[in-house]
Amino acid sequence: MLRFLLPPSKPRRLPWLLAISAATVALDRITKIWVSAHVPYGGSIPVIDHVLRISHWTNDGAAFSLFASSASPQTVRWLLVAFASLAALVVLLLLIRLGNRIGIVTVALALILGGAIGNVHDRIAYGSVVDFIEVHIVHYHYPDFNVADSCVVIGACLLLIESLLPQKKSAE
Repeated sequence: MLRFLLPPSKPRRLPWLLAISAATVALDRITKIWVSAHVPYGGSIPVIDHVLRISHWTNDGAAFSLFASSASPQTVRWLLVAFASLAALVVLLLLIRLGNRIGIVTVALALILGGAIGNVHDRIAYGSVVDFIEVHIVHYHYPDFNVADSCVVIGACLLLIESLLPQKKSAE
């Protein structure tokens, strides 16, 4: 009742960070659904000639299709689900612990969490992940990827950048 008289407590930023993760998952789902509905499997739509295309492929393996041609694809699928789920849980726990502030690290973790959840969803629901962003740089064809993959990589790059920045000395 007299709560407004108490000094304000430090606001939690965790809901905003979880909103970043949720937006990542939503954007990932929307783009994969759109590609699956509008681009025939194996087909593509040129965006920038000889550089960028929207294609429609699925990936049964890990990053860069590692383990995609395994003799036991179901084992690979569930191992990837388990690993990504465990990683997402660890990232969520870190976000909860660091949820009082928004910074490079927490935004990076929110992006990684959203990307992990997006790809785990596909592996559980469909057995594979839809990849649709196809990039060609001169004669190099970069492996196709999706929004979830992009967010994980962006998050990892932000963590790398943060680790390279000079650290402020804490007051003792």
